Amino acid sequence: MKRMWPDQFNFILDDAEEVTLDVPAVVSEEDGPQEATSRRALKVRMAQEDYERIWPLAEARYQLDGKFAGKAITLIANNPHYHKWHPADGGTVDSTSDSGRQHTTKYVVVHFLLDDKRETVAAV
Repeated sequence: MKRMWPDQFNFILDDAEEVTLDVPAVVSEEDGPQEATSRRALKVRMAQEDYERIWPLAEARYQLDGKFAGKAITLIANNPHYHKWHPADGGTVDSTSDSGRQHTTKYVVVHFLLDDKRETVAAV
């Protein structure tokens, strides 16, 4: 089944940075030793509130449109092979609204695996 990334969350990818994840070699009892590999990814710093809204989309593959047309992403949330890139604290920003009220926005840094839609991706 092909899933499209929900349009209402396109803004999350606006400032995404393309990075390469260097995944170390692992030894599996089932599969034996696996070589180290590199995966393309998108690194995104987003508001904690937005992360909580997209959390249900984690670990599923979504096709993209727009500037990433022809690509697909998978939000890394708790896959043990990508532990190093699980969501992490992205800091806070204090601001003052027009009415003078103080507000603190919490941020999270997340990674999305990035691949071509036509590319066969091995499950890890």
